[in-house]
Amino acid sequence: MKHLMKLCAVIIGFIGLTAMQDGTKADFKFDKETHDFGKIVQGKPVSVDFVFTNTGEEPLIISNVESTCGCTVPKYTTTPVLKGAKGTITVTFNAAAIQPGFTKAVTIKSNARTPIKVLYIKGEVIQSSTR
Repeated sequence: MKHLMKLCAVIIGFIGLTAMQDGTKADFKFDKETHDFGKIVQGKPVSVDFVFTNTGEEPLIISNVESTCGCTVPKYTTTPVLKGAKGTITVTFNAAAIQPGFTKAVTIKSNARTPIKVLYIKGEVIQSSTR
């Protein structure tokens, strides 16, 4: 029984230590995680900036940002974002086809506490009124 108690104490101590270390990691705090463009004109690119703050203790390093299709192009802060500093992920969408409603995802990979984060853009693509 003593061995079982010691084993439980070690496991609880390990879990507690791991949880405390997790608080020192880098972490995102976005101003917004979804952007609705509303109605946009076919073939006219639109962009939005997703601004974030590193709320963790370590520098935040984004290793990759991927979109779900070629019509959505992300650009992002490539230098480490220090504690309390801000970074930006700019997403540009260029619709080649009329779409009554679209939703696109942009996936961020980083060293943050949550290493994979997803941002969304949405809207409706309409024809130009000058056609």
